[in-house]
Formats: sequence, structure tokens, C-alpha cells
Amino acid sequence: MTDALFLTSAEVDDLAEPADYVAVVRDAYRQIGEGAPAEPRTKLFNREPPGMLTTYAAVLPETGAMGGYAYSAGFGAEDAWFMTPLFDAQSGEPLALLDGASMNPFKTGAAGAVAVDALARDDATEIAVIGSGAQARGQLATTATVRDFEAVRVFSPTAENREGFAEAFDDRLDADVSAAGSASAALDGADVVITATTASDPVIADADVEPGTHVTAMGQYHPEKNELPPELVARATYVPDIRERAAQDAGSFLAAVEAGLVDGESGIAADLGEVVAGDHPGRTSDDEVTVFDSGGTGIETVAAAHMLYERASERGRGQTIDFAPASEALTGE
Repeated sequence: MTDALFLTSAEVDDLAEPADYVAVVRDAYRQIGEGAPAEPRTKLFNREPPGMLTTYAAVLPETGAMGGYAYSAGFGAEDAWFMTPLFDAQSGEPLALLDGASMNPFKTGAAGAVAVDALARDDATEIAVIGSGAQARGQLATTATVRDFEAVRVFSPTAENREGFAEAFDDRLDADVSAAGSASAALDGADVVITATTASDPVIADADVEPGTHVTAMGQYHPEKNELPPELVARATYVPDIRERAAQDAGSFLAAVEAGLVDGESGIAADLGEVVAGDHPGRTSDDEVTVFDSGGTGIETVAAAHMLYERASERGRGQTIDFAPASEALTGE
């Protein structure tokens, strides 16, 4: 029998700042780039009631943790449910089970921020955000820790939502944050673009992405979801979170392959771990367009969960739960 910690979303939501998430996620991608294992998501679909069970996992040896996400969506529910099991990478024993809801936008945003830090121009000062939901907020909160932006422009179809987003971040950031009337207006002059939507069709135009721009797209976790036009993917240095995922469910990349604009293998410059570990240069010129395709992985999940677990343990938070080892469970001894 061993003890593990159960942590609710509320018990961990004030334990880390956006920059903290970025730091541990950057180190996690370095470990992956140096050979630590991570698998792209597995999705199981149910017909009736319609729903999806998704899992993904990673092992971070230097962090000393492994685990991932298991989450459900659909099945007659009006919401999704995130569960994060965390194990000790030395002993294999369970460390914790976290409700992953509150960390989700920040750990995913941190992956985008790491990509911006690795791929965007050093002199980037303007950012466009397409989308105004929780994921868009997490992306901007974390990305603002790796560049000193002077201007932020946000667009989403509902004026009330984009204006509320702009108002909230204008108070929070040193940058001038404003709502734009269109995606094109938001991208005008932007050095960095973030797309964080649930769209099935491109939400920005290729012609609006200027040379030297970095684009992070994080709403492309299904073959039929492609926030970016295939022409943009074709002319960019394309970097997914995990190389294997691009051929599995990266919608815009798959659309570019289907259109004959990129090759399924050579069209991937590197994955983020390879760039962070220094095995690929990432951006090589100021005129180059770079794209980071973030579909969600166990890499950022394990890194964030372990950080929150350690901080919660230090503060005496959570409820201890007992786990029986397999030998005890199977033999009854």
C-alpha cells in the first residue's frame, strides 16, 4: 500500500504563475528532445451517446515524474472532465491524482509560450490573438512572459467577448490591448499570431501573415479542424509539439498534405523538443514564417502537474488516498 495525493482544481489554481508553467514546460520539452518518451493522443469515439475518451502520456526522467491526461467529452454531458494521474518516474509508485481543469489553459499556453520563445523573432512587439476563450487567455498570459509586447489585438466573432478579453488584459499587461473588428485587422503588423478556436475552417488568411511572423495554432487536434490555411503551412517552417501527431490529427497540416502542398514527412521541420534541445535551429532568418502546431500532449501535462503536486505537498493541501500495489491486489496478501 502506498499513499497518493488527490488534488482538486481549486486546491491548485493559485499555486503557480504563468511564468512558472513556462519554465517547467520548457524543461520538459528539452527532456523530450533529448530522448525522453512521449506519445501523441489516443482518442476513442463512442457512437451512442456520442462522446470521446482521450488519453496521452509522457515520461520526464529528470523531473522524476510520468503520467498524462485522461479526459472525456460528450456522452450526454454538457462539459469535459480532466483527470491527471501522476507517477514517480523512479519507483513507479503513484504520486497524485489531479483534477486538471484549472491548470489546463496554463499548461497548454506554456507550450505555446515555449514555442514563441524558441521560434519568434527576438524583436517581436505586436501580437494578434484569434479567439477569446479560456485557452486564448492562457496562451496570452503565458506568452506575455517571454516577450515584451507593446500591442495586443484580439478578435473573436462576438464583440462582447473580444471586448471583455481586451479589457481584462489591458489592466493586466503593460501592453496596449485592444479588440479588433476582424481577424485581418488583428493581424495587421503582428509579429506573433495565436489562434485558439474551435473552428473547422481557417480563421486567418495566408495573405495577412507577413514575412517574419510566428504563428501558434492550438485548435488543431482533429483531422477536420484546420485553423490555418494550407498555403500558410506550406510556406512556413512547420513545428508540431510531437512529430508523430502531425500525421495523426493536425488538421491544417493534413489539409496541406492532401492539397499536395507539402510532403507528409519532409514538411515537418522538427518537433518542439528538437528545437528546445538545440537539435534544430528553428528560425534561421528574420523573414521566415514559423508555425507551431499545439494539439496538447502529456509533456506539458506531466510537467505542470508535478510542479503543482510539489507545491501542494509543501502547503499541506489535498487529501491522501491509498493505492494497493498489483501484487497485493492480485494475491490478497
